[in-house]
Amino acid sequence: MEIKLIQGYFTPEDSIDILTKMINIKIEYHESKIDKSSNEEDIKMREERIKLLQKDLASAKKYIEQQDSKIAFKGDIHLYE
Repeated sequence: MEIKLIQGYFTPEDSIDILTKMINIKIEYHESKIDKSSNEEDIKMREERIKLLQKDLASAKKYIEQQDSKIAFKGDIHLYE
């Protein structure tokens, strides 16, 4: 199964807004799992994932801010076993 989450062209400002909100949702998900976990290994993995998401967001923002035209987005979710 495939869900077309996002597809189209967006201004740099809207692109940053969309990416920021999407990544923040994922960060909040990991933070909520950290709050409920007592497994140190799981907590460390989630903390690393959060750092990577923050780093990726910063890189994407920098790239988008350098663009003069609309940014193409395509984001699909694939569900499988």
